[in-house]
Amino acid sequence: MGLELEYRAGQTPIDDDEKEGLLIPAIATRAELDEFEQQNIEAAVQWTLMRNFTHGEIFTERFVKNVHKRMYGNVWRWAGQFRKTNINLGVDKWQIGTELKKLLDDVTYWVDHNTYNPDEIAVRFKHRIVSIHCFPNGNGRHSRLMADIIIEKVLKKPVFNWGAGSVTTEGESRSAYLKAIRAADAGDYKPLIAFVRSIE
Repeated sequence: MGLELEYRAGQTPIDDDEKEGLLIPAIATRAELDEFEQQNIEAAVQWTLMRNFTHGEIFTERFVKNVHKRMYGNVWRWAGQFRKTNINLGVDKWQIGTELKKLLDDVTYWVDHNTYNPDEIAVRFKHRIVSIHCFPNGNGRHSRLMADIIIEKVLKKPVFNWGAGSVTTEGESRSAYLKAIRAADAGDYKPLIAFVRSIE
């Protein structure tokens, strides 16, 4: 039968070739997939909490890929690998490495020169890495963990609250989050900066 998934607003569909990368054949539904992915993500978060990373270590392609692999490597064979297909969002698959390098150079500059306040640096990074859409799936969750790593390990501020609700399931937190993302898409980062520290 295979994996049949329903998608919520703002989620990227997984194509058939990517579904072939599922490492747990027993998974058949969105709820089962979410559960296994969540367990894997929690292990990745624990890994970040137990480690100290240097600013130079974090702002590398290798680290970006490693975080994704740690978040999804128990569930997806392609975890930590750039996507090999073009989708209706993100840059062309051949531009991923180049655009990520530009972002990593930019965020290094922002940190070194205090271009923005700490929350805005992490939020701008989060927003831009999603717009590149490096991976076949999990880009939103990956970008949030990367933002938490940057704010805590590099900028020495508390991790974000992300509305203190689930932004991956339907509800007020997700609606507010998607509205803030759309504002950032239009160049206004204030709602997203406010959202990441909100607890509503």
